[in-house]
Amino acid sequence: MSAANAQTLIGMGAYLLVMIVIGFWYARRSNSNPEEYFLGKRGLGPWVAAMSAEASDMSGWLLMGLPGVAYFTGLGEAFWTALGLFIGTWINWAVVAKRLRTYSEIADNAITLPEFFSKRFHDKRRILTAIAALIIIVFFSIYASSQFVAFGKLFGYVFGAENYFTAMVILGAVLVTLYTLLGGFLAESMTDLIQGFLMIGALLLVMVFGFVHAGGFGGITENLKDFPRFLDIFGIATPDTVGGVQKITNGLPLFGPGANYGFLTIVSTMAWGLGYFGMPQVLLRFMAINRTSNIRKSRNIAVVWCFLSMFAAIVIGLIGRAYLPALLTSAGTAETIFIHLGTRFFPPLIAGIVVSGILAASMSSSDSYMLIASSAVSSDIMKGIIKKDADEALVMWVARIAMLAVTVFGVFLALSDNESIFRIVSYAWAGFGAAFGPLMLFSLFWKRTTLPAAVAGMLSGGVVVILWKNAISKLGGLFAIYELLPAFVISALVIFVVSLLTKKPSAEIEAEFEKAKTAEF
Repeated sequence: MSAANAQTLIGMGAYLLVMIVIGFWYARRSNSNPEEYFLGKRGLGPWVAAMSAEASDMSGWLLMGLPGVAYFTGLGEAFWTALGLFIGTWINWAVVAKRLRTYSEIADNAITLPEFFSKRFHDKRRILTAIAALIIIVFFSIYASSQFVAFGKLFGYVFGAENYFTAMVILGAVLVTLYTLLGGFLAESMTDLIQGFLMIGALLLVMVFGFVHAGGFGGITENLKDFPRFLDIFGIATPDTVGGVQKITNGLPLFGPGANYGFLTIVSTMAWGLGYFGMPQVLLRFMAINRTSNIRKSRNIAVVWCFLSMFAAIVIGLIGRAYLPALLTSAGTAETIFIHLGTRFFPPLIAGIVVSGILAASMSSSDSYMLIASSAVSSDIMKGIIKKDADEALVMWVARIAMLAVTVFGVFLALSDNESIFRIVSYAWAGFGAAFGPLMLFSLFWKRTTLPAAVAGMLSGGVVVILWKNAISKLGGLFAIYELLPAFVISALVIFVVSLLTKKPSAEIEAEFEKAKTAEF
């Protein structure tokens, strides 16, 4: 390892040390009971709620996946994806946050998403809890693997090694597990606050320095103008590849004529925004806000952060292609463009702190995934279904064991299928968005929603995502759309129809629904 890489590693190590210290600090406060450990006793202030929601939501996808798409295929897909996510962020905070905060407390103080669904519908047999918990375990394991891939790409670059197993396990998965294991929800929320600032600071710094180094607006557009449809939001560039690797001639990448980004494709891409209504790591922050009066402030913070960070991420991808046009020749390697620019523009020690933005993004998400998955096993399945008389100490121990198991499984998935972070995240995002999103909206805003409809809607959403992704989309044409869109629509239709065909909810459930509409906490 070179001296420069060693300095970069020192900068990253300093950041990691701060995160571990925070975990130890909050370990004193977060281990008293499950509500403290999994939801921080609903004590998040507006800044922590907003920043931790956005940081845990965006993940390594923001600093690697999104710039990578912009670098490899141009503005089109990245722009419409970001626009859908921005709109979804605003609507989720404006419409869902307050109602979920009040309803989750009215529904017998539910502290996890599966528990909320079961208590909302008075599901005595905990059918919803079991299904939701299993969905969380499956898709969060996939999600966690995407973050470990991000760790691996970052550490692989720093160490100059293709084999990143040791670096990924020791400096990535193990460290995240350590501070989350110790400090629980409060630790990961407070570290997410710091990580959110680091992420947006790193993005803006690399964007500004990149803009200058690439020759400003004129230089960037001049260097990209010969790549067909690269800057066209209604088109997409088509790299000329052999075996997934772009051809290079005379130091320049080769592109095909490009393709149209039609109306259906735009709608399909913007459907990413629908995923927010079912994203556990975001919805839990709504449930954990200390007062409903703080939600408006949190929303404003979250929306501004979301806009600035995604704008910078896309611009970094475009700058990277203009500045280093032939450096990265596949969709997977394109996702390291932020690292390449960050290490070129800054001295090694500072570069280590800047590229720690990737660590921040990946850690802020993976800690949420592991904590929520462990709560699904310990609180929802073990205490909610298997051993209802389990004491708090047993629940906490099962949670920690489950967290370790999810970490190991996520590492296994990362190593067995090292594909694009963008694609891994898109699949898991669709799974949560379709399984939980429609049900969340119906649960909060339609009193007539019934328990059988909730079960049918959750199952249909998750199943359609899997079938569409692995079979139906391969038919091409109209079927080659993002699986979240058809799965979300089908789940919503199933909930509506089944609710009308089954017995209306009890008077007690309806009374709770009405109370949640006007309650303030």
